[in-house]
Amino acid sequence: MPAEKPILIIAGPTAVGKTDASLLLARELGAEIVSADSMQIYRGMDIGTAKPTKEQRALVYHHMIDVVDPAQLYSVGDYYRDARTAIAAILSSGSVPLVVGGTGLYIRALMRGLFHGPPADIELRDRLLQQEIRGGEGTLYAELVRVDPEAAVKIHPNDLRRTIRALEVYYLRDRAISDFQREHGFNDQPYRFRLLFLTRERSELYPRIEQRVEQMIADGLEAEVRALREQGHRPDLPSMQGLGYKHFMDHFSGRTSRDEAIALLKRDTRRYAKRQFTWFRREPDTIPVDITGIAHPGEIAERIKKNLKYQES
Repeated sequence: MPAEKPILIIAGPTAVGKTDASLLLARELGAEIVSADSMQIYRGMDIGTAKPTKEQRALVYHHMIDVVDPAQLYSVGDYYRDARTAIAAILSSGSVPLVVGGTGLYIRALMRGLFHGPPADIELRDRLLQQEIRGGEGTLYAELVRVDPEAAVKIHPNDLRRTIRALEVYYLRDRAISDFQREHGFNDQPYRFRLLFLTRERSELYPRIEQRVEQMIADGLEAEVRALREQGHRPDLPSMQGLGYKHFMDHFSGRTSRDEAIALLKRDTRRYAKRQFTWFRREPDTIPVDITGIAHPGEIAERIKKNLKYQES
């Protein structure tokens, strides 16, 4: 069922302020939120992923949160399928979908489709993970640079999940994933979308990131990661590569002190935000919305609405 108006996507770097503003906007629009966050899909990973609280989720229905257990593999193809199913269901019920998140690849797939590559090969992925462990960090990325340099340019060296997927496609089909992507063209558009990317000056965003990390620590992030470890979740799982989870897993393994883990978490979160800026600047349909100097969620929601009115005029 097509939407009469473009489906709004509110994206932005971590800690920019999109969650609370989106909740206000969703309540005003009578919308249901579809998360576009690659870590919020995991159950039991709440603090480090900054999931909406139970109280917030009681106010606005959320989709694509708590989808799988941390030990399960979940690809962008899985997200593409499940999120579009959620959007179709929301529209069929007469409600309004509102997409919120900061995972660029999820949002690109949602907006423009995804090529249908080979299904996941769990044994191959496990062998690739073991290769990374034996060879050290960056082993698989170096292999990707060798076999598919075009794909490697688009994948961050620390993005183990996407690196493994690109190599998986190459080994299963003896053909580069970039070839498949070029042929597909990412032009599958059953819905129209409007992508707003919230921005702040980095001098303002980075202190917010520091505060976000400190609040997560105070809320019990360390205990959350310890519990996941005690449940048997291995540090090399894709879910455990997320910000905060990787850092405390390294701490529990004796690789870093607690203070070092927290310092690295702050640094890597800033770097992740920078990559989010870079990603969305390159997306052709991104509409930047500067909210520098605006702290209150209601004022952010008003800025979003004003921008929408401007785009529609």
